[in-house]
Amino acid sequence: VSQLTFVWIYAIAGLGLMILIGYTGLVSFGQAAFLALGAYAAGILQDRGVPFIVALPAAGAVAAAAGVAIAVPALRMTGLFLAIATLAFAFIVNEALTRFTGLTRGNMGFMMPDIVIAGLKIDSERKFNLLCLAILVLCMMGAANLLRSPVGRAFIAIRDSRIAAQSMGIPVAQYQTLSFAIGAGLTGIAGALFGHKLT
Repeated sequence: VSQLTFVWIYAIAGLGLMILIGYTGLVSFGQAAFLALGAYAAGILQDRGVPFIVALPAAGAVAAAAGVAIAVPALRMTGLFLAIATLAFAFIVNEALTRFTGLTRGNMGFMMPDIVIAGLKIDSERKFNLLCLAILVLCMMGAANLLRSPVGRAFIAIRDSRIAAQSMGIPVAQYQTLSFAIGAGLTGIAGALFGHKLT
């Protein structure tokens, strides 16, 4: 059960990469930063009394906002340069999380609060495994619906030919930024679950 939980968490993060790389054709080496931002955001919010059911999507939103922040300047680059820019972002986030000891407790880290959903405490590996699986299914359903929509078709058009997509009137920069935000948001949700898995 313990190993399966990691599979579900990695699958959620993999959905983010699938949308970003597989469907939009953008390369990102900064996914670890979004994973960390999601974990810290969920942990800090829950530590301040925010319930898990609110902290989980908020962690995804924090990671998505960071995805937009890196996408806006980085999308002027392509290929290897974009990959290097996202890798640099990952190093910056790592350094920031280490330095802001008042908020993140630096290298010491902090214990993740217990998960409580509608009065039910997730206090066993089996319950947490089922929770992660349920969140994965919801994320997969959302990603499948997104990719069947005009947004998903725009992502595919950009991946196949950026110039052709522009000539068809697709605002390429907006859709690439959206792809970064969605990929980062899903990875942030995975990060929140990963933080709870590691406690």
